[in-house]
Amino acid sequence: MMDDITASLACKELVEIITDYLEGMLPERDRRRFDTHILTCAPCRDYVEEMRTTLRLAGRLTVDSISPGTRDELLRAFRRMKASSTGL
Repeated sequence: MMDDITASLACKELVEIITDYLEGMLPERDRRRFDTHILTCAPCRDYVEEMRTTLRLAGRLTVDSISPGTRDELLRAFRRMKASSTGL
């Protein structure tokens, strides 16, 4: 069984490569490691499902379907995130 430090690093790596995983862009070896990790890590498995849901729902958005106020709020949030040293 993994110790807490090893598990946490694996979880961090998963977060860093999840987009490639969901887009089918991971090399086979990394995809197998990813799949093995989510079989044994419930929080990461939940995170993957949350990301799938988010992408599915976000895919329904169009520029016209977002109110001008919401669009402005999102742009401000993205600008803050980009300017932030932590990314969030």
